[in-house]
This record gives sequence, C-alpha cells and structure tokens, in this order.
Amino acid sequence: MEDLQSALKERNLTISTIAEKGRCLFATGDFYPGEVIISQEPYVCVPNNSGFDSRCDGCFLSSNLKKCSGCQVVWYCGSECQKSDWNLHRLECKILSRLDKDKRKSVTPSIRLMIKLYLRRKLQSEKVIPSTATDNYSLVEALVAHISDIDEKQLVLYAQMANLVKLILQWPEIKIKELAENFSKFACNAHTICDGELRPLGTGLYPVISIINHSCLPNSVLVFEGRSAVVRAVQHIAKGTEVMISYIETAGSTMTRQKALKEQYLFTCTCPRCIKVGQYDDIRESAILEGYRCKDEKCDGFLLRTSDDKGFECQQCGLLRDKEEIKKFATELKLLEDRALRPSPIANHQETISMYKMIERLQRKLFHPFSIALMQTREKVLKLLMELEDWRDALVYCKLTIPVYERVYLGFHPLLGLQYYSCGKLEWFLGETGEAIKWLSKAVDVLRITHGTNTPFMKDLLMNLEEARVEASYKRSSKDE
Repeated sequence: MEDLQSALKERNLTISTIAEKGRCLFATGDFYPGEVIISQEPYVCVPNNSGFDSRCDGCFLSSNLKKCSGCQVVWYCGSECQKSDWNLHRLECKILSRLDKDKRKSVTPSIRLMIKLYLRRKLQSEKVIPSTATDNYSLVEALVAHISDIDEKQLVLYAQMANLVKLILQWPEIKIKELAENFSKFACNAHTICDGELRPLGTGLYPVISIINHSCLPNSVLVFEGRSAVVRAVQHIAKGTEVMISYIETAGSTMTRQKALKEQYLFTCTCPRCIKVGQYDDIRESAILEGYRCKDEKCDGFLLRTSDDKGFECQQCGLLRDKEEIKKFATELKLLEDRALRPSPIANHQETISMYKMIERLQRKLFHPFSIALMQTREKVLKLLMELEDWRDALVYCKLTIPVYERVYLGFHPLLGLQYYSCGKLEWFLGETGEAIKWLSKAVDVLRITHGTNTPFMKDLLMNLEEARVEASYKRSSKDE
C-alpha cells in the first residue's frame, strides 16, 4: 500500500479510506477538464470473442487475424502482438491444448480471464513478468468481493465456474472458495473495454482504476485507448476532492439507476443526484423520463398518479388520462415490441424498420417527449437506417434523439459527443457542409475533453472537421466567382 501511495503521489493522487465507502481516490492537486488523472494497463484482459466475431488478444483489433496453432482458441493480428503476449500465452496455450474440442468451447471470456489471472500471478511470483507498485497481485487481493451480499443462486454459479477453472488449471493448491471470491471481484471490479465510439471489445481488470468510486454525477470519465484505461477530468477537480466516475448508464430515473447499481455492484448510491430521491425535482424528472405524456399533444407537462389511483393528472394543465386508456396503449405496445423481438427467418431490414417505426408512433402517443424508452426506439431505427445507408431518414431520427441526450447526459459526456458526431457525419453525407461543421464542432467540444486529441478516433474526427471547413470555404469562393 505504501508503494502504491508513493506512485500515486507523483500523479497528485492519494488513497483514503472512508468508513461507509471503503477506499477512495482523492486529488492532491487541481485537475482541469480534459486532463488525464490516471491511466493503467490491464492486469489481465480478454477480448469478447465469439463464433461470429474474433479479436486479437494483443491489441483487440479484428483484422488480419490468425488463430494460435497450438491452442486453437486465441487469435493474433501479427507477430508483434503474439510476441508481446507470449510470456503469458505460452502457459495458457499448454493448458488449453490439453482440453478436447468440446471442452475448449466451455472456455468463455470470464473463464479465460480467471485462468490468465492465476498465470500472471505465477509469472510475477517467479519474476518472469516484473511487478510494480501499480501492477501486482496484491492489488487484486485488496479489491472488494461483496461475497456476503451475493444470493445463493449466484454463489452456486461462481462455485461451478471456479470448479471448471480448477479442472482446467490442475493446480491442487488453489481453493474453490478463493476462485469463487475472485469471480465475485470480477463482477464488481472488472471493466468493459470499449473503442472510441464506446462499442464493447472485451473485459479487463484494472485494480488501481477500480479504487475510483461511482457517482451518477461524476467529475471524470473512463475511456479506453486500445487496452489502456484512461481517466480524464470532465470538470475542475480541486485539491482534496474525490475522483468519481460512473459505473452505469446514467440516463434514467433515480430508482432505475439505484436498481442497476444494487444488482450489479451491490451498493446504494448517495451521490448528489441520488440523495434527492423522493423530492419534487426527482419525482418530476422520473415522470418525464419514464412516465406518460399529457393528453393535450401541445402540452409538455408531466403526469403523476391521482390520489384515487384511477388515472394520471398533468401537473401543468390539469388534464386527466384514464388508467384504462393508458393500459390499452401499453398492452398494444407490448404486443408490437414482442413481435419485433421475435426471430423471423424471412425478416429484412425494411420490415424491421417499419415495425420499430410503428412502435415509435405508439410511444409518442403514450410517453412524454423526453421518454428514455422513446429515445431508445429511435436509436434502434437510426442504427437500422445507417446499415441501409438511408442517410436522410437516419438524420431525422438522429436529430430527434439530441434533445433527450442533452437532458440526460449532463456536461461533457462521451455519448452526447458521439451523437453530435453522428449528426455531423450524416449532414456531410447529404452535402450539407455548413450543418456538418456545426455538429462536428459540437462533437469536438465534448470529445476533446473525454477522449483527448491524440487517439486515432479523435484524429479522424478532427480531420473530418477540417475537411468540412475546407469544403465549405471552397463552396463560398465558387459562389463569389
């Protein structure tokens, strides 16, 4: 712990323990929006490989892949990644090669992550791989497992997974209880590794980053540059302030967020947003994000349940919506949603888009205009339209999501920046250079804070903005002539 504190001191950080929260990361100097607070390589990580999508174990890229000839499980994009991973994979390869073809299929990313954890511990203890203050197994041991808070069904699952790892490793000294506890640590502490557009690529364990606590109103953001986890400030973090990130999707009511945190991370959040639960502002926001719209389509008021429980009253104009009318809409909507999710061998993109547009029209009659459910449906339509390269219709749906994004993703949030980027690209595809510049500029304003400016993703965005500006300048000069 002293070595870690010394290493963090150089970065203007320190660890303090608070009774109700455990370990916390505090700033010992000021950090400003866009500044890197801390970055860390994973102690162990695995790509989310499946039968349909594989990635390089070294860099997580998906091009020019070749399967390891020994284990037939792991993929590499080239000799450089293979060599950099060889110290660890040579042991893993021998272990996986012992398994028959059917048993290799049971080696899921979670099982591989655990196997690699113990192999890395072994290699560090033998000094084959060096240990440092921020990269050693004792940091993993210090992580919270919440094992006493887990229900019996989950404990049984962890025990089964632990037994499988023990059978694969064939190390008699490892105890099932210890393995099960480490699986619980993964559930509470591992991070989903994403690309610049926040698409999931794999899972990694970052023991120092895991010390950072959650807030639904965070002052920093976690993004990934390749496999490296990078935490950047998204607001001024003054000396003595705790560094906070968000563990979950923050769009949604306090009750929705609290439920997600309790189920996944086994704690109750007491951040500035969550302590307002039950207060008027929180009730209002919940009714807007997850409640019903006013019967008067020109009114943007929110509805609350009447005292006699027979309906919902608009808090702006006083109009009532009958409970049975809402129930009828909700039933019709559920039937449509179930139909859309039902697999169909002859379904095509156009049919699926038509189905989701029907759902969206019905949701507009039922839900508040800022409804999260309505936004999510529009995102599904947007994604399908993008796949069909129907840029004009896609732009319409992209713009419809922006007001909700701006409401639920406060401050410098990467999801808001990425949605601005989508609008900018669509405008550009349609030849609307001026509008493209407006949206791309908004995207840069957000993403330069959350992503920095040196990643390939950000370089592409900045290049797109510059090309759009050159194109706009050329069009103006052509008109002048």
